[in-house]
Amino acid sequence: MLGALISAIVGAATDVRARRIPNWLTYGSLALALAARGILESWHGLGQAAGGLLVGGGVFFVLFLVGGMGAGDVKLMAAVSAWAGLKNSGSLLAATALAGGALAVIYMVSYRRIGSTVANAGELLRFHLASGVKPHPELNLESRAALRMPYGVAIAAGTLYLFLSTAKFWRG
Repeated sequence: MLGALISAIVGAATDVRARRIPNWLTYGSLALALAARGILESWHGLGQAAGGLLVGGGVFFVLFLVGGMGAGDVKLMAAVSAWAGLKNSGSLLAATALAGGALAVIYMVSYRRIGSTVANAGELLRFHLASGVKPHPELNLESRAALRMPYGVAIAAGTLYLFLSTAKFWRG
């Protein structure tokens, strides 16, 4: 979990500073996660890393396909999930989603876009129920009017929660 936390914190910092998460971080972290888990835990660890990669990265990839998530966020979640492993990927996704929701509320209140955000969420739900997994023609990250949130911060917050909740040193 320490590898996941370090990757997530560096990813969040670069996301806030540069509004992007670099490939050297995501691919490097992913390669290290696979290697470390394989070396330390043999085939079981490698399987856990691969499973985490597929679950965490897969969920975020679907969000990317509908235009609601950047590619750097997908790659960061895939790398962090590989460190966390399949066993922890559900908890990591849930904690990250809660952190992302809280961050979204802070953004919409700070930018005074509560009404438009609620209306857009309803429109997105209607569109995806009718049209499936494809980007909305107007409500997506490519739109100039879109409020872009550094989701690496939510990934780091979810990872921190998981790190603290699974750390053995807390339990004595």
